[in-house]
Amino acid sequence: MEYVSPEGLRIDGRRPMEMRKLHAEMGVVAKADGSAVFVMGNTKVIAAVYGPREVQNRSQQMSDQALVRCEYSMANFSTGDRMRKGKGDRRSTEISLVVRQTMEACILTHLMPRSQIDIYVQVLQADGGTRCACINAATLALADAAIPMRDLVTSCSAGYLNSTPLLDLNYVEDSAGGPDVTVGILPKMDKVTLLQMDSKLPIDTFDNVMQLAIEGCKAVATYIREVLLENTKQLEYHRGV
Repeated sequence: MEYVSPEGLRIDGRRPMEMRKLHAEMGVVAKADGSAVFVMGNTKVIAAVYGPREVQNRSQQMSDQALVRCEYSMANFSTGDRMRKGKGDRRSTEISLVVRQTMEACILTHLMPRSQIDIYVQVLQADGGTRCACINAATLALADAAIPMRDLVTSCSAGYLNSTPLLDLNYVEDSAGGPDVTVGILPKMDKVTLLQMDSKLPIDTFDNVMQLAIEGCKAVATYIREVLLENTKQLEYHRGV
């Protein structure tokens, strides 16, 4: 199958280094301490954050830092006619762990000892790049909950199909079986907090694909800052500042 046309266009009409359209909203779950919806193309994720609050299981309480927990799930209707996996399957457990570890890298947990922070992410529509969208939604939800962070953490993927590096893969491209790299970064600190790769790549090609994913992360960070700024302006307006 041809994933990049002779004219240099992908299946969905994008250029190889073009991201899907981004959209985000904060404060979408009234009873959560922080929440957000994050959309990347046709992939849509909702995240809700509760805490910092008292640790429910005292045996897990840590005297020097907060306990971060994360639960990932997919809505029954998220994938259309594709096979739906239950909440406790291996992939859900793995993505829950990936999101938790990525968030722990940015949350200043030492400022909230003997407490816990719960992050719930649910995929409402799946069209590739779900774990990236989950991390981006969780970042916005944490910001909405006023959880102290070292930096925003943002995520994006890139792949290699038809001898061409492609940014921000959709479901068809992601399912093609080619190598793909998922990256999470702390943009201001210039640190990588997540790096996952499916199948092998020559080192020079890997460098190009990873760099493309990092550029995608930076573009997401720029957009998230715009959303946070707009949200702050809205809050000031409603408070009459």
